[in-house]
Amino acid sequence: MHNFDHAALETYLATHVAGFRTLDSIDKFSDGQSNPTYRLRSGGQQFVLRAKPPGQLMKSAHQVDREYRVMQALARTDVPVPKMLHLSGEDTPLGTMFFVMEHIDGRVFWDPALPELTKPDRSAVYDQMNAVLAALHSVDPVAVGLQDFGRPGNYFARQIGRWSSQYKAAETTPLPDADWLIAWLEDNLVADDGAASIVHGDYRIDNIMFSRNGTNVIALLDWELSTLGHPLADLAYQCMHWRLPHTGHFRGLGGVDRAATGLPEEADYVAQYCERRNIARPDNWKFYVVFSYFRLLAILQGVLRRALDGNASNPKDTDQTRNVIKVMARDARHLASS
Repeated sequence: MHNFDHAALETYLATHVAGFRTLDSIDKFSDGQSNPTYRLRSGGQQFVLRAKPPGQLMKSAHQVDREYRVMQALARTDVPVPKMLHLSGEDTPLGTMFFVMEHIDGRVFWDPALPELTKPDRSAVYDQMNAVLAALHSVDPVAVGLQDFGRPGNYFARQIGRWSSQYKAAETTPLPDADWLIAWLEDNLVADDGAASIVHGDYRIDNIMFSRNGTNVIALLDWELSTLGHPLADLAYQCMHWRLPHTGHFRGLGGVDRAATGLPEEADYVAQYCERRNIARPDNWKFYVVFSYFRLLAILQGVLRRALDGNASNPKDTDQTRNVIKVMARDARHLASS
C-alpha cells in the first residue's frame, strides 16, 4: 500500500486527468499480486489508477509505462482495452509512477470452471476468450506503433534467460525441480520460427472483464508482462490451466468434467485458435506448456520474495505460496520427463 498526502494527490489528478475534480475516495482493489490498483471516485465518476509498488523492485518488473503504452496502442484495434487517461513520471504524490484509465463496469470470473454460469454460457465465455486471443495475435505491431515493444532474437531464449535470472534473484530456499527445469528448457529450446506478435503475457480468465449480464469480453486487463514475442506462449500459458488442479490453492481445470459442464477440452481450444488464425497446430507443444509452468512459478517466487520483504501488493500466506511453487515445479518436471 502506498503512503501519500490526500490533498497532494487530489491536486495532481485534477491537473492531469480530464474530468477529474475532487478525490472523494481511493480504495485499493483487494486482488492482484503485482502492481497495486485503486478505484478512484470523483463526483459521479470513477477512475482506475495502477501504480508501481513501493520499495526495492526487481529489474524490468512493474513497468506500468509499458502497460499504458500497449493499451493505448490497442485502442485502435479489435482487442478490447480500457481508455488510457494519464501516465505520470516517477516523481508523483504516490512516490512511484502510475497511470490512470477509465473504469469499466463489468464482471470478472475467478474460477475457470465458471460454476456460476449455465452450460451454454460457459462455452460462450471460452469461445470469447479464444477469439480475443486470436485477435490480439493478429494485430500488426508496426501498424499500431509497437514495432520496438520487444527485443529481436529468439523469444523463448530471452524469456528463459529473464525468468531464470529473476527466479534466482528471488530464490528463498533451494528447489532442485526448478533448477532441473531451467536446464531442461535450455536443452530443449525450440528454434525461432519467425512467428512474432503482441503477447499479453498473463492471459487467463481472471485478467479478462466480461459484460455484466452477458458473455462478451469488454476489457483485457493486466498487461504488465506484455511484449513482442511468440503467440504460442500466450496460448500455452492459458492451456496450462487445463492441467492445474481445481483444488486447494490452485485455480485450474484439472479433474473438472469438461463435457458435462460445457467447457472445451485443451486440444479443441488449441484447434479453434489455430483455425481462427489460419495456422497449423503447433509442434513441440510440451515445450510451450513446460515453459509456461516455469515462468509462472518464477513469478510466484517473486511474489513470495516481495511478501517476505514486506513489499507485496496483496500479501498472502507465504507457506501456501511456497507449496504452490513446489507443486508446480514437480508437475512441470513430470510433464517434461513424460
